[in-house]
Amino acid sequence: MRNTARWAATLGLTATAVCGPLTGAALAEPAAASGLYAPSALVLTLGHGDSAATVTPERAVTLTCAPTSSGTHPAAPLACAELRSVGGDFDALGATRSDALCTREYDPVVVTVDGVWRGKRVSYERTFANECVKSSYATSVFAF
Repeated sequence: MRNTARWAATLGLTATAVCGPLTGAALAEPAAASGLYAPSALVLTLGHGDSAATVTPERAVTLTCAPTSSGTHPAAPLACAELRSVGGDFDALGATRSDALCTREYDPVVVTVDGVWRGKRVSYERTFANECVKSSYATSVFAF
């Protein structure tokens, strides 16, 4: 019986430490809504290789687009604006620039995107022939 009382006291103290005491003010106010926007948080990686299954990521950035643009992506506001303009369709992001002159060297670069876009799970992979081809796309989403 003493162990049960100790466990109950321990759980009660732990809950109070984590959640705070449940006093009148805490019980009287309803919890605030977490936001009006569906979450949009992505992790983008880049590595050299033929596919995401065999490549070791060399760079990774985070990109959060809702409710505001943030993350470690170097151009988060611009990248989020581009994603919003295509409804989160990564295949629809920018065409190649006409002024880009790339060699035909095959040194594949794999970009992956995993996370949530407007509340829906996203998993995307794209392989470019080389770094120049990747950079030739007129989008800032893959520029990190």
